[in-house]
Amino acid sequence: MEIQSQKKTRKKAAGKIGLIIFSAVILSYAVLFFARCITLSKTNIAEELSFEQENSLYQYLKSAYTVENQVLHPLPYSYENPKLNVLAEAAILIDVNTGDILYTKNPDRVIPPASMTKLFAMYVVDEEVSAGRLSYDQIIPIPEEALACNMPPHSSLMFLGEGHVVTLEELLLGLSICSGNDAAYALAYTICGTMEAFVERMNQIAVDLGLENTHFVESSGYSELNTTTPREMAKFCRIYLTEHPDSLKKFHSVSSFTYPKKHNMAPGDVYGAQDFSQGLPRHITMGITQSNTNPLLGKLAGCDGLKTGYIDESGYNLSLTAQRNGTRFLSVTMQGPGRNSTEGQQGRVKDGLTLMNYAFENFSDFKETGFIKSYFVKSYGTKETGFNIVPAYIPDGFCIPSKDLGENYSKMSVTVNHPVKIKDTVEAGEILGSIDLKYDDKVIVSIPLVADRTTSKSNFIISFTDKLCYNFD
Repeated sequence: MEIQSQKKTRKKAAGKIGLIIFSAVILSYAVLFFARCITLSKTNIAEELSFEQENSLYQYLKSAYTVENQVLHPLPYSYENPKLNVLAEAAILIDVNTGDILYTKNPDRVIPPASMTKLFAMYVVDEEVSAGRLSYDQIIPIPEEALACNMPPHSSLMFLGEGHVVTLEELLLGLSICSGNDAAYALAYTICGTMEAFVERMNQIAVDLGLENTHFVESSGYSELNTTTPREMAKFCRIYLTEHPDSLKKFHSVSSFTYPKKHNMAPGDVYGAQDFSQGLPRHITMGITQSNTNPLLGKLAGCDGLKTGYIDESGYNLSLTAQRNGTRFLSVTMQGPGRNSTEGQQGRVKDGLTLMNYAFENFSDFKETGFIKSYFVKSYGTKETGFNIVPAYIPDGFCIPSKDLGENYSKMSVTVNHPVKIKDTVEAGEILGSIDLKYDDKVIVSIPLVADRTTSKSNFIISFTDKLCYNFD
C-alpha cells in the first residue's frame, strides 16, 4: 500500500511539474506573441538597403523598364501619330520636360545636321564653363584658321577679323544668332588646340549619349559628312536644355547681334564702313547687324530657341523650342524644302507652327509628382519586419492629353494601390502595387510599385507567431 501511495504521489508531482512546464511554455509563448505583435505594430520604417542591394535593384529596374528610362520614349498611353501636314521629309516632336514623343515622321533617317552641329559645339563650351575652366567674359584669341576671310565660300559668319578683341560670350552669340562658322572654328581651337581634337570631343559626347548615327568631322556643320537623325538631335537637345537651360535666354533667344563693335577693334583699326566687293579683308572694321536665323522668334508665342541649319545635302533644318505655362515642347525638322533661303524659311515657319500649335492645343504637363515615392509594407513570417515598395521608374513629369482640360486640373486624380502588410516572402523588383494617374477617372499612366529587396522566410516559431499576429494587426 505504501508503494502504491508513493507512486501516486510521484505521479501527482510529475503532473504538477508538467503543468508548470506547460504553463511556462504557454506563458513564454504568450509573451513572445504579444512582444512580436507590439514590435510589428510599431514598425513603420524599413532598414536601409546595403550598397549591394541598392545597386542590384537599380540594375534590375534599368533593364526591366528600358523604354521608360530612355531620354525619349513613347507616350505611356494610347495615342495615334497625328496626320499633320509637315513639309520636311523627317521630323519629331517631343515634350522636353517629360521626354514623351508626340509626333514622328521618318525620325531615324540619317541626314547632315548642317549648322545644328553648332549646338554640340555650344554644349562643349557650356561644359567647360560649368567646370570653371572657361568664363564668358574672358578674351579669346582668334587663330588664323578662324578669320572670316579664311572660311569656305558661302559660309555663315559673325565676321571675325584679324586682331579683334572678342570674349567667349560674344563668340557664342555669333555662333547661336549668326550661325558663324568662323566662331565655331575659334571655339574649337581655343578649347582643344585643333579642330581634330575638338571634333573628337564632340563625337565622344555623341557616344556617351548613345547617339549611334550622330558623327562629326568638323564643328561648324559645313561638311555633308556630319550626320545625325531627327530622333537623336531631339534627344541631344533635351539633354542640352535640361543641363544648360540658361543658354536659351543668354544666347538662343537673342533676336539680333552686331559685330564687330568699337571695343572689338584691333589696335590701330578705325571703326567705320568698308567695301566688301572684292572679298572679305583680314581686318574688318565695320559693324554688321544680323538677325537670329531662327524664323519663329517673335512669331510663335513662347519661342526662345533653338538653331537652324542648311547645306544643299541637308535641306532646311530646324531645332525649335517654345514654352508656355511651364510646358516646353521641342521639334526637329530636317530636309525641309526650298529652292532658296526665302522658301526654306517659309517652310521652317510653316512646319514649326504646325507642330507647336498641335502640341500646345493637345498636351500639357501635370507637374505634381509628390506621390512618386516609396511606401512602407510590414512583412510577416520573414526575418525582415518590413520593406519598401518603390516606383519601378521615376518620370520627370506627365504629358497629359489636355485638349479639353486647359489649365484646369480638377479632373486629374492620383490613386496609390499597394498592400500595407504581407505574410509571404517577396523578390526584389516584384510588382506589388501601382501609382495610377487618372484623367476624369480614366487611368492614363500607371507606374508599378515594386519590392526594394528580397525577403527571407523566418524560423518556424516566428513564422507561426506572425501568422497569428497578422490577424491581430
